[in-house]
Amino acid sequence: MKVFKNLPTFILALGLSATLLSGCKDYLNVSDDLAAEMTMEEVFNNTSYARRFHRYIYTGIPDMSNIIITDAYASLTGLDNPWPAVSDELKSAQNNVKTIPTIGYHAGSADLSRWSLYKQIRQANEFIVYAHVIPQNGDVADFIDEKELALLKNEARFLRAYYHYLLFELYGPIPIMTEIADPSAADLDYYRNSVDEVVAFIDKELNECYDLLPEKELNPDGTINNERAAAPTKGAALAILAKLHVYAASPLFNGGYPEAVALKDNQGKQLFPAKDDTKWKTALDALQRFIDYSKGCYSLYQVMKDGEIDPAESLYQLFQVSVNNSEAVWQSSKNAWGGVNGEGRERRCTPRAIFSGFSCVGVLQEVIDDFLMSDGKSIEESGLYKEEGIGEDGIPNMYKNREPRFYQDITYSGKIWQKTDKKIYFYKGMPDDNSKADMSYSGYLLYKGMNRDLLNQGNNPKSKYRASMLFRLADFYLLYAEALNHVNPGDARIIQYVDSIRYRAGIPLLKDIKPEIIGNRELQEKAIRHERRIELFAEGQRYFDVRRWMCAEEEGYKQGGPVHGMDMNATDLEGFMKRTAFETRIFEKRMYLYPIPLAEIQKSKKLVQNPGW
Repeated sequence: MKVFKNLPTFILALGLSATLLSGCKDYLNVSDDLAAEMTMEEVFNNTSYARRFHRYIYTGIPDMSNIIITDAYASLTGLDNPWPAVSDELKSAQNNVKTIPTIGYHAGSADLSRWSLYKQIRQANEFIVYAHVIPQNGDVADFIDEKELALLKNEARFLRAYYHYLLFELYGPIPIMTEIADPSAADLDYYRNSVDEVVAFIDKELNECYDLLPEKELNPDGTINNERAAAPTKGAALAILAKLHVYAASPLFNGGYPEAVALKDNQGKQLFPAKDDTKWKTALDALQRFIDYSKGCYSLYQVMKDGEIDPAESLYQLFQVSVNNSEAVWQSSKNAWGGVNGEGRERRCTPRAIFSGFSCVGVLQEVIDDFLMSDGKSIEESGLYKEEGIGEDGIPNMYKNREPRFYQDITYSGKIWQKTDKKIYFYKGMPDDNSKADMSYSGYLLYKGMNRDLLNQGNNPKSKYRASMLFRLADFYLLYAEALNHVNPGDARIIQYVDSIRYRAGIPLLKDIKPEIIGNRELQEKAIRHERRIELFAEGQRYFDVRRWMCAEEEGYKQGGPVHGMDMNATDLEGFMKRTAFETRIFEKRMYLYPIPLAEIQKSKKLVQNPGW
């Protein structure tokens, strides 16, 4: 059978293959003439083509650094990181995520889809079936022996499971695809598997992959192999398993969404389960397995100074160090930082007061208010907080005595920009005011992850490579605390693991300043959720947290309604320092789950849409 040009371009009822193999050049970078004549046998008899075919499977890994745009100027999808801009974290002045929060979406216009992952899933299935040993032919000829083949197939299987996890995270129950569909079949259509079936499948696949996965991809000298940064590892497998079971135990997927529990397909099959509290014990077991493993492989990234932790430098370097980063569980070399002279995140987060800056990734006032004070307390609790007034240094009192994460994550009024003496201001008449379309709608800019050495002037460096963080240890410490709190709120490790994050952040520990919450499930849950809000800010987790918790309509978690910044129409700093609503966002109950693309529903007799869509 001809594989590429001669393979019919077909659309499965599920959208699983529209462009999978429609052109060999997409994956193998060979000529049209050659592509037209290649068969599966020819592809997998050639080591170069076989490895390129395998590498394409990796292309579904999300770029979590891409929160706004890249050189390609493409709209963001669910395989980027649009989530901070469409949750209660950021306001983008560019791209599709500028308007999605205010105009909403429907099943026919849901840009942030991940349904295209079925392309990579199909590619993985084909590699698993068709790839074979290629013997060495001559002394210098390349070859694929049984050991390498087993490793490559294992990676394909891991990625297939991971992509099912990404689909599950967004849509809930999905069709499980492990076979290569016959494009000539007249009844090409698929049902969604249930939540429990999807979770069991991913669990089984990752556990069966585990033994063949390495601990880390290393170079001969012991350093991390950056070219293989996204290659799956044992730690990555355990991390996915842990998050998978946390999702399965959380209300969204565990009986907390009545409309979903009532959802059945045309066979009468129930897709979402009734509530089962024992799933939190399953989640805890998966997290315990990861935590036990992590003790020999990972640690919270810390920079020491004079025998003490340096919180500011620790928090900064965490997102600058790509090689031998102790906190990185899984990274990808794919990134959209772009440098200060490119078209990516770095330049978009640079103020217009700085040459070539765009100033168009704003931070909501709701986030600013949630950053703690230096005494570890909220702005409502702390005696250090002053709502009004401006210091002699030109910095509003609102921004003084805040925790170290605030200064690492936020560009605020009065901040001096790196490698310059320029103070950044956002009120009328200042370079970063609202007189241009590219602006901060809120009077703040995202600073998290920015490199301090970059400046688009003189001989200063213009860009710096950083890997894109897929999973990091802090996330799992907080998930571990969350699961422990559900299973046994009296467990001392709950506060211990939350406090380990606070210690690295340079703020007082809960055990010292709030001992009254210890053992109280509700108060500990509130503390854990708040820590996730700040520690994982703008990393793409908040969107999924508030949905799995089913609290997106509750105070403190609201995804709809007015969002605030400072008064961008004020003509001086004093007038600027007033909370001002700048837009009203849409959240409807159906948005707890993302809609399956309308085109797929219309083609299928078996797929049933998520509730409300």
